[in-house]
Amino acid sequence: MSAKKIGNILFFIFLVVVLFTPIGFHVKVFVTKVFSFGPSVVSEENQVLVSNYNWELVDEKGASHNFNSKKGKVVLINFWATWCPPCVAEMPSLEALYKDYKDNIAFVFVAQDNVNNVTGYMSKNNFSFPVYYSNSITPSELTSEVIPTTYILTKEGKISIAETGAKNWNGKTTRELLDKLLKK
Repeated sequence: MSAKKIGNILFFIFLVVVLFTPIGFHVKVFVTKVFSFGPSVVSEENQVLVSNYNWELVDEKGASHNFNSKKGKVVLINFWATWCPPCVAEMPSLEALYKDYKDNIAFVFVAQDNVNNVTGYMSKNNFSFPVYYSNSITPSELTSEVIPTTYILTKEGKISIAETGAKNWNGKTTRELLDKLLKK
């Protein structure tokens, strides 16, 4: 067998491992972390106002929470799932941000997954942020076909960050924005 054929076979095996095995999932998470940068802030003139805060959420125990309770607060909303490599890649940075700002900012992590998967994932990783599941129609300004998607809302309900894909949420850009929004 020629070196070229052996090389092609090894490349094919590598692709199969990366695309179709748990090892591949971890490779995708690692690569995503390496290439994740901070989010971009939406300029004030381009910020969209969330017009409807009437959004029913439930936690892992089935307790109901209405998004109206977040009105007038700085809010970080993250749509995610345990099966999504970019979501998994950004979770440590979101957890670090949550630990530092949880007393001042409303965090709403909306899982697009089943409760058992999320509970196991949270426990395994020692994550402490609150997880909810949507129980009604998401406000139209907060809808996306992509996960992860993260929004940061001002106290007035304007979207100051709207990002899809994995980001480093525990960086200077996010922290400076949150500190600025909390002072307003």
